[in-house]
Amino acid sequence: MCADHIRRWESGALAHAVSDPFGQGPVPWLRGSETYFDDTGQVVPWYADPALGRDLGGPHTADDVHRQIKGFSSTGAAAPGESIDFHITVDPPQPFSVDVYRIGHYGGEGARKITTSPRLSGIVQPAPLAAERTVSCHHWWLSWRLQIPSYWSLGAYVAVLTTTDGHRSHVPFTVRDSHPADLLLLLPDITWQAYNLYPEDGRLGASLYHAWDEQGRLLGEEDAAITVSFDRPYAGAGLPIHVGHAYDFIRWAERYGYDIAYADARDLHAGLIDPTRYRGLVFPGHDEYWSLPMRRTVERAREHGTSLVFLSANTMYWQIELGPSPSGVPGRLLTCRKRHGPGRPALWREVDRPEQQLLGIQYVGRVPEPHPMVVRNAEHWFWDATGASEGDEIPGLVAGEADRYFPRTALPEHDERMLLAHSPYRDSENSLRHQETSLYRAPSGALVFASGTFAWSPALDRPGHVDARVQRATANLLDRICKRD
Repeated sequence: MCADHIRRWESGALAHAVSDPFGQGPVPWLRGSETYFDDTGQVVPWYADPALGRDLGGPHTADDVHRQIKGFSSTGAAAPGESIDFHITVDPPQPFSVDVYRIGHYGGEGARKITTSPRLSGIVQPAPLAAERTVSCHHWWLSWRLQIPSYWSLGAYVAVLTTTDGHRSHVPFTVRDSHPADLLLLLPDITWQAYNLYPEDGRLGASLYHAWDEQGRLLGEEDAAITVSFDRPYAGAGLPIHVGHAYDFIRWAERYGYDIAYADARDLHAGLIDPTRYRGLVFPGHDEYWSLPMRRTVERAREHGTSLVFLSANTMYWQIELGPSPSGVPGRLLTCRKRHGPGRPALWREVDRPEQQLLGIQYVGRVPEPHPMVVRNAEHWFWDATGASEGDEIPGLVAGEADRYFPRTALPEHDERMLLAHSPYRDSENSLRHQETSLYRAPSGALVFASGTFAWSPALDRPGHVDARVQRATANLLDRICKRD
């Protein structure tokens, strides 16, 4: 495709297309398409459905150049009885409303509307501030305060912002509580923010991966931000890339009645939750960026007997720090130096704490095109009732990024250990590599599962990607963790 066909702010959408091969996935108010290019070669955002265009009177997705409506929340997670503040800009100024949805199965709909705000007055907020590559909107005025009722269910929520002239954007948040449950699902909001390129305007926006030069060309990691702020909207439609992987798991798990509590990665970092209260912790999506407190807390949970379920790949790759905003609010700035200048290395494996010591496998690289997962050790209880036999291929299940076992890297202490898949694939240089899926039992009795691929959660409940073998195998694992067997 010719670069001249791409408006400069759309280069961010291209970057997203490369990093997430699955797109958003279905939620009822989006009616989303996973197509990135139309028949003429023009970019089509992953969050837009061509059938809902202007000519049909449907909603139009706000963009980061015109900022028709964009917003962020004061906190990523709150408990019933607490409140969440929303900071929203509307250009041109006009009334807007907020529909709040909860993600779940809901008879296959994928979400349910929980409440709608009164009609609110929209204003044009000040332009984002930038210091070096760090973009922040911490100076935006409060637009709406949502008081969370005591009767709301815990879960993943999305605030859908809509102007009277039909522009729309989104703000995800989590309702959490400290009540015990079988499973605690941890939404990877730190990794979501690391990839956030807001504003996708070809000028100001930056993530830990990309920024723009003076000509609006997309730059790579060496020119990207070192610190990014949570005090800003998510780029594009306002939903983070990779968020659909978590939603895939949520829809499937709630359909089958698993007892789940919810929290964010920043809750784990801040010590706001006690993981030892749960039989298992579930990390449902791409969860690449971890702080030292996060890792210590999860390791202690494993030693206590809490099982760990990692349903993606490239988990816990970069070590990060969280700091306060300019106004002193903790946990609002995310810093990862990566390869920028002297100082302590940012890769966990380079500080002599490779991720394999927790996961049982670790990141090996990108997978340019989906490949089949090849079943190994099919006699293991993990594969019971799946119909899978030794050497069977599950199409498309190795995709996005992959992990494998590194023989020269220390393994975690374990009583039992099993590799459940060994899948060859070709990397971007056509070299032969392989992916592996791991399960081990820690001395405490905790099970630790790592899928080693981005495609596991989409195989649970994503139209076009569902695989009954993956669904049954995941149920075998969670049932054993929850003592259903």
